[in-house]
Amino acid sequence: MNLTLSHRAQSAKPSLVREILKVTEHPEILSFAGGLPAPELFPIEAMAAAHAEVFAQEGKAALQYSTTEGLPGLRAWLVDRLRSHGVTTDVESTLITSGSQQGIDLAARVLIDPGTVVAVEEPSYLAALQAFEGYGARFASVASDDDGMCVDQLEALVEREKVRVIYLVPCFQNPKGTTLTLERRIRLLEIATKHGIAIIEDDPYGELRFRGEHLPSLLALDGHGVVLRLSSFSKTLAPGLRIGFANGPREVIRAMAVAKQSCDLHTSSLSQRALHRLLQTFDFEGHLTVLRQTYGHRCTTMLTSLARHMPAGTHWTRPDGGMFVWLQLPNEIRAEDLFADAIADKVAFVPGSSFFANEKHYDFMRLNFSNCQPASIEEGMARLGRVVTNATAPAWQGQTHASPFSVRL
Repeated sequence: MNLTLSHRAQSAKPSLVREILKVTEHPEILSFAGGLPAPELFPIEAMAAAHAEVFAQEGKAALQYSTTEGLPGLRAWLVDRLRSHGVTTDVESTLITSGSQQGIDLAARVLIDPGTVVAVEEPSYLAALQAFEGYGARFASVASDDDGMCVDQLEALVEREKVRVIYLVPCFQNPKGTTLTLERRIRLLEIATKHGIAIIEDDPYGELRFRGEHLPSLLALDGHGVVLRLSSFSKTLAPGLRIGFANGPREVIRAMAVAKQSCDLHTSSLSQRALHRLLQTFDFEGHLTVLRQTYGHRCTTMLTSLARHMPAGTHWTRPDGGMFVWLQLPNEIRAEDLFADAIADKVAFVPGSSFFANEKHYDFMRLNFSNCQPASIEEGMARLGRVVTNATAPAWQGQTHASPFSVRL
């Protein structure tokens, strides 16, 4: 029997990144495809000790149902940390989520109706586009450059398209790695306030700055209650915890909590309690320093390796933090057309076309530098450089090339 799926399920598209990861799990492949933090930097021993303490001292409560909003002590810790970063907030304006991806989904539930216009950067975070599209959003695309979203284009777009929500990753953007300047942040808030538009500030990478000066979050700059900020411990501690958090106007946080009640009741009580215990004694700032130093070194290695191995006409971003470099291929070569050759040379990347909400651009790829040792980054960029260089040869042009999903190892 073939059961009938909902229209939403029938129209949902699989994540290109997740599908590609299935292809690239072979241990011989140097993969720069996933958005993965470095597993050797996970604080495994400290997390194990925190879990042991929870089981020993509050095991019954940790294994019981809990409140949807999240553990009060963990929320209070987050409020204190945000206040130290210039954010005026409180526990009632804080919601614990099952990763920041759930925060995106809950924000979509409470802010987006079918037909709602969401302004997004081009390119934009793929999984957010998927979530918004699942709730019937339409996308208005705003160009971006090395300084983030081109905010000067936004006001005319807002008036023409009747934009109701703006979504962006202002710090070390996924996929580009670029950062919105302070001047553009202020201008963005002026536009949103003037037109009564909600801003979803997706900020999972903000703690990972390894160059340059810290910039205040949009939430810290917001004086009118238009910003909903989402973040996570996935990039700073471990993604397996599945603990994210949202901060913003109380009425929005309350609506998200009600939506979460019908979604998963609450985020794991065990994980929340273990994390809260960890944060009481663990040197979180010292851990962040190690992450920043490590990722900064790996990013520099990737940038110098790209300069050494890529052919003329190839361009890439130069991030000051985060986990990604965005590369544009020469001669309008399609990244998808390179994928099979790259896998044959045992190197993997994510083609960039799926990160565009409207008009697709095919001559881009996303590269993740956080999950590989420097020697592997150097070797991987040498392999990728060979693939790109070969693709610039006249004999390669016009060939039929395999889809990323047709590759078999």
